[in-house]
Amino acid sequence: MNELRDLFEGLVADVDAVFLFSPSMSDFEALDEADGTVVVVGPENTVDADDFVQLPIDFTDLEGRIRFGIEGALEQELVEEGDEVACVSDFMTGTANAVARIQTNEFSPSGVYDLFVNSRAEPGVVRDVFEVAIELGKKGQKGKPVGALFVVGDAGKVMNKSRPLSYNPFEKSHVHVGDPIVNVMLKEFSRLDGAFVISDAGKIVSAYRYLEPSAEGVDIPKGLGARHMAGGAITRDTNATTIVLSESDGLVRAFKGGELVLEIDPEEY
Repeated sequence: MNELRDLFEGLVADVDAVFLFSPSMSDFEALDEADGTVVVVGPENTVDADDFVQLPIDFTDLEGRIRFGIEGALEQELVEEGDEVACVSDFMTGTANAVARIQTNEFSPSGVYDLFVNSRAEPGVVRDVFEVAIELGKKGQKGKPVGALFVVGDAGKVMNKSRPLSYNPFEKSHVHVGDPIVNVMLKEFSRLDGAFVISDAGKIVSAYRYLEPSAEGVDIPKGLGARHMAGGAITRDTNATTIVLSESDGLVRAFKGGELVLEIDPEEY
């Protein structure tokens, strides 16, 4: 055990910061006593760390967590571009442990942190919409795969750049995404065409909207269709974020500023 501890201490020696991913209190206290910056990355700050980056969704791959943690720490000025950091995941918990030394500039900016934290919509709203899309991607509609398009934030401008395909079931309602009953309604309405429009604060403004932004200059990966093109284009013309569930491949994708920012597989969550 002492040899393992010595090996670990060697891996984190002389770095500018140590990133701990969802650590136990004992792990955090052991490293926090040492000199240097300790940044905790996780869904909640259960160890009451001074330097903390909140994970909005549970990235299942270590690279995704590291990338988000580094982008968040850079944004919060907890570390600087070019710093060398040690990333510690599940250290000494009896599960698969990983320690990696990397430089903060090894990852090109992905915009994932910016997607959640600096979007027009509140971070919790973006997270709640992701959770709806992920669950819908897992279960589909009555066992069959479905596609869905959620436009989150800057709802007034989005409504001006779209038109109704049918009646709006949410026109006189004041329901918000994240409510379990409302989420069931969203999944039920998703089988019909059109986009959901959601306000900055999470109020569902409309369903069945046909988005009409210009697609000129919007670059999406080959094989993706009109739903993704419209989702990408509306984020270029407004300050909205779009979350798209693909009916063909079942993946959930997010667009911001006309760019594809995040792609995840619901089956991994």
